[in-house]
Amino acid sequence: MNSLVLFHDILNDFVVKKAMELLKLNNDDVVEGVKTYAIFAHELFKSTDDWTKYVLQLVLSSDNNYVTKRVNHIIIDPSLTECLSQELSLLEELSRLSAKDIKERIKYQGYLPEWKSSLVDFKVIYEERMRHIREKGVGIYSKYRMFIIRDRAITPVKTSDPVKLSDLKGYESQRKIVIDNTLALLNGKPASNVLLYGDAGTGKSSTVKAVVNEYYESGLRLIEVPKKQVGYLHECIEELHGNPLKFILFIDDLSFSQENDDFYALKAVLEGSVYAKSENIVIYATGNRRHLIKERFSDREGDDVHRNETIQELTSLSARFGITVGFFKPNKETYLRIVRELKEQYQIEISDDELEKQAERFAVSGRSPRIARQFIENLKSKEE
Repeated sequence: MNSLVLFHDILNDFVVKKAMELLKLNNDDVVEGVKTYAIFAHELFKSTDDWTKYVLQLVLSSDNNYVTKRVNHIIIDPSLTECLSQELSLLEELSRLSAKDIKERIKYQGYLPEWKSSLVDFKVIYEERMRHIREKGVGIYSKYRMFIIRDRAITPVKTSDPVKLSDLKGYESQRKIVIDNTLALLNGKPASNVLLYGDAGTGKSSTVKAVVNEYYESGLRLIEVPKKQVGYLHECIEELHGNPLKFILFIDDLSFSQENDDFYALKAVLEGSVYAKSENIVIYATGNRRHLIKERFSDREGDDVHRNETIQELTSLSARFGITVGFFKPNKETYLRIVRELKEQYQIEISDDELEKQAERFAVSGRSPRIARQFIENLKSKEE
């Protein structure tokens, strides 16, 4: 196993390390054998009880030189193809390691939990994955749909927001703009960076996340960029350039002060002065105001030339987005329509007249889709 080249990263997996230790066991030290067996099973069972499935997933998610060349349509040398074939055979053999084999090796008579293993053709499955690599992805992107940048590193979000487009009520025309632009990205057509702006609680962030959940199987992923990490954007884009998947870099609740260096970093990325626009990446941002810079009273002071230049600089960031979509608080009629649709979705038994009276009382702080959902969920909890 130490001879692995393409799949050398698999040797760093803790469960695989323990499997290698199991293969080295003999019957001289039963206590040590049982201990290693227990650790292996404990770690494996955190993910699955199927060892073959576990190894196969490591193989399919490995980001290696063969994958890079295959994705970018680079001629693959026969020696690399042979290396792939040999290593897949070796890993397939490893995946057949059974609990019975190890128990016989350590000669332990007591109880030990068993894992599953089976006969699977790694070469056939791997080739099938390569044919669908632009939808399935490799590495961490083959396992998760949403990510976040922490300390200048792209980190998986293991429990991402499951919101679906069908969960969102109202604002159909706004969502259609976002969906159409996203489909253009997925279909290899020109796609724009998008600014979703407007009132709080109107579904701006939920729209972006629901679109990702809708088109995850088509190869769409989301990477959230916290405002403090905006300066890392250009590095993130460089890292994702050439990846077979499509990415939305998502900046939620975006606003800056003029002194903030991140303002200039984002502006440079949006206007393309620090990178050539990648065909697999768009930036989606949400904000409560169309002009994303917090304008100070002092910015309006001074001579006309200075004042106009300052205000123009402050408002220029939103102009760098190719598409801007407004989400504003609904009027009474729209709010109540959203409430009625949610009532049907949650299957609540109540007359529309009574529903609307209670919904209006609940919206004392203002109407929004978020308030409508909170009202319906509150009503549902009382019904149960």
